[in-house]
Amino acid sequence: MSLSTRLCALSVALFGSASALAADIQFTSKLNEKTDALVVFQDSEQSNAFKFLDRDTRKQLTKALEADKFTGDYGKVVEVLAPVDSKHKRILVVGLGERDELDSAKMAKLGGNLHAKLEKKEAGTVSVAFKGVNGQLSNHALAAQYAHGANLRDHTFELYKKEPNTHSMTYSLSVDDQRQTQAEYTTLSYVEQGVFLARDLTSEVPTEMTPVDFANAAKQLEQYGVEVKILEPEQLKSLGMNALEGVGRGSKEGARLVVAHYKGNNDTPIALVGKGITFDSGGYSIKTGKSIARMKSDMAGAAAVLGTVKAMALAKADVNVVAVMGMAANMVSENSIAPGDVLRTAEGLSVEILNTDAEGRLVLSDAMWYARTYYKPEVMVDLATLTGSKIRAVGNRYAAVFSDDDQLVTEFTVAGKAVNEPLWRLPLGYKDMLKSDIADIANIGSGGPGATTAASFLQHFAGDTRWLHIDIAGNALTTTGKGEVSPGGTGFGVRLLSEWLLSN
Repeated sequence: MSLSTRLCALSVALFGSASALAADIQFTSKLNEKTDALVVFQDSEQSNAFKFLDRDTRKQLTKALEADKFTGDYGKVVEVLAPVDSKHKRILVVGLGERDELDSAKMAKLGGNLHAKLEKKEAGTVSVAFKGVNGQLSNHALAAQYAHGANLRDHTFELYKKEPNTHSMTYSLSVDDQRQTQAEYTTLSYVEQGVFLARDLTSEVPTEMTPVDFANAAKQLEQYGVEVKILEPEQLKSLGMNALEGVGRGSKEGARLVVAHYKGNNDTPIALVGKGITFDSGGYSIKTGKSIARMKSDMAGAAAVLGTVKAMALAKADVNVVAVMGMAANMVSENSIAPGDVLRTAEGLSVEILNTDAEGRLVLSDAMWYARTYYKPEVMVDLATLTGSKIRAVGNRYAAVFSDDDQLVTEFTVAGKAVNEPLWRLPLGYKDMLKSDIADIANIGSGGPGATTAASFLQHFAGDTRWLHIDIAGNALTTTGKGEVSPGGTGFGVRLLSEWLLSN
């Protein structure tokens, strides 16, 4: 496939299919009385949530709930097919649990799970009786989160399937305040577009998602007022960014630094730094086993920060945020860096390469230096699929967070909880294990917890800037859908970063 054809296909995938296949969300003041499915809610207090239905349908639902011993537990669903005298083909009674525990995260997750259930039933039109539903948040906020979860689950990457899923769903949610709900959801819909971009970039196959392809995808954001800058290998070398340039040396195209700046105000910028290894063979320290097939997702950190910038630009958010992404393919060739080599970073520190598979921290070191030097950010956050050690420490249900800044850790932990992208703090330290006999530091530790020594390596390049590192290894790609996340690239980090930016 020619480069031009490939880029055209990629452009369709990244900027066409996500929008085309997104669910149609409508907020109304009156319930749509004739649809394939009706969703009604009941909390643990057993308040009568379907009193608006006719007497016979209410009796039928009540009998079904009693038979199923339904108590309104969160996520529990009782389904009645073809209710007598109902204009709906099926009615789902859905448990909300304790009302005072119902928050944005639970509602988005519920919207995603119910969407998946209804899609399996091939429901085309769905009415959701949301009037009167309240919890920790208002009715309009919860309704918007439900729609958000449903639409996030609806998105899939099916560019390579002979018969991709073309099923579409239309939602009609009756809410207390139509205008407020729409306003709330509009912002969330922009975040969705950022998530879809990050997912598609991550899901794309490695030979079709090189550093050049990623840079071209980033250029698409210029239409939203984002300033995009791309540095090529010779420019990287002239700036002394030999760590980033060195990692990309084994591939034909070489490395790129991609910068995407959305300036929504004149405040000191926030810098988001993303690891962008478009494929990680491990280099001469080559990977073995099945895990190598997942290494197309080693650029998920870069995809997430780019998706966040897109979300902020679409929302015209009152933030000044710059994404700095170190992009390279870590390949094996006669030009590749070798174990035992020494690279000098733009920071001036020399690094002994003891393992070429510890390359992510190298591209981040120069990207962090660039962000600090050229944007002097108030806060710098890096996102990276950095270490297998992180997965062994906290698994794939949490991302690991590292920082000496307690306030930043607290803010991000709260933001993660709100959007179902939870964080678990791990310690910095063990810097003494990064000593090298020939260079200033080594790129791997001689012992100690791997996720921590990797984070401590990065700390050398944070300077005096408030800095937080998030290791998303294991969070970036999934084979099974759950909640608001569909199979494939997850876009993990876009909602987390967007929530933090918009809240703080």
